[in-house]
Amino acid sequence: MTGKIRVGIGGWTFEPWRGVFYPDGLPQKKELEFASQALTSIEINGTYYSTFKPDSWRKWREETPDNFVFAVKASRFCTNRRVLGEAKDSIGKFLNQGLSELGPKLGPINWQFMATKKFDATDFASFLKLLPETLDGLTLRHAVEVRSPSFVTKEFVTMARDHNVAIVTAKDEAFPEIDERTADFTYARFMATSDDLAEGVSKTELTALGKQARAWAEGGDVFAYFISGAKVRNPAAAQALIKLLAKG
Repeated sequence: MTGKIRVGIGGWTFEPWRGVFYPDGLPQKKELEFASQALTSIEINGTYYSTFKPDSWRKWREETPDNFVFAVKASRFCTNRRVLGEAKDSIGKFLNQGLSELGPKLGPINWQFMATKKFDATDFASFLKLLPETLDGLTLRHAVEVRSPSFVTKEFVTMARDHNVAIVTAKDEAFPEIDERTADFTYARFMATSDDLAEGVSKTELTALGKQARAWAEGGDVFAYFISGAKVRNPAAAQALIKLLAKG
């Protein structure tokens, strides 16, 4: 049985998308509603810098289709610290701000680490133990995005697999790409779209991404996001991949 492939972008508020992705004259308050109908998932990345009230989370749930799912980028206060094993309070504050208001639309949580954070097996294991399996009755799915080459080790991969935590596959030459199945879902971030291509990626690149997404889906659900790169092209790239995958 193959998993469901969801494709989207990071956030939904970006001025250059107006008139390119969003129709001219579309009220800003309607942008999430529009984006959620054109895509199948969105990574909420404002949560990396700020917290939001439960009403905001509830509003996002209500503005999106029933089959839509959000990924959530964890607060930097949980991951940008010297001792990860001391992140318990920060993790609790992040999770309890209102994430459960998304209900079944709550997808995976991306715990992103800076490139300066190197792999310390003991401390990283302590961090993974702090990640709860549930929140207000909802099953949580965790992914870790590491950016230091020191994480390219069998020990890290085994550790993530033992905790059913996905290692984010980052498609960017600046960061190590660890394409290992360590959880019952896959989380990917494509960060190399080109401004001179209408769809952000070439036909060859798009075909390769589609093939890889289908391969990942053999092991469970897939959450893939076009992030950074030529940001103005990311919605077009996501829509192109969704269209390609729909062809079967």
